[in-house]
Amino acid sequence: MISYNRDDDTLLKDTANKIAVVDALYRFAAGIDLRDQDLLASALAEDAVSDFGPAAAKAGFEYPVLEGRLNIVAVLSEALKLLDTTHSVSNPRVTLDGDRARLDALVEAQHVSRSDPSRHFLMKNRYDVELVRQGDVWVIQRTTVDNVWRSGDPAVLSGS
Repeated sequence: MISYNRDDDTLLKDTANKIAVVDALYRFAAGIDLRDQDLLASALAEDAVSDFGPAAAKAGFEYPVLEGRLNIVAVLSEALKLLDTTHSVSNPRVTLDGDRARLDALVEAQHVSRSDPSRHFLMKNRYDVELVRQGDVWVIQRTTVDNVWRSGDPAVLSGS
């Protein structure tokens, strides 16, 4: 017979919250890959901040820190409109602290030129993500992206 106690209930809630935290990053990545601005926006807090600067610097270019859900969605949608992308999230590690969470994950991001599919840029990035709970949903408050390794032509990211 399986016994159920308060510790089991806490474990179940923590597990559900950890899955929901990782789901925010999945929504973010899928929103980009599917060109679904609503899905992308659903992953972000209204005052979200996305900092791709550390990864961009390692690839040899500058990228501004993006602030605000609507701005992040607009800038990423515009910047990636000439590319097909695939993002794969792995090794998520979640730390919960009440209505706040921290997520560390590896994200492999493939960027392929839509006009010349032979041109690509593949990046393995470490995402450091701070999240907040809004109602029953976890959303990204801040993301800092650093690069672990990269391959291909970084000029693909600029559309050139």
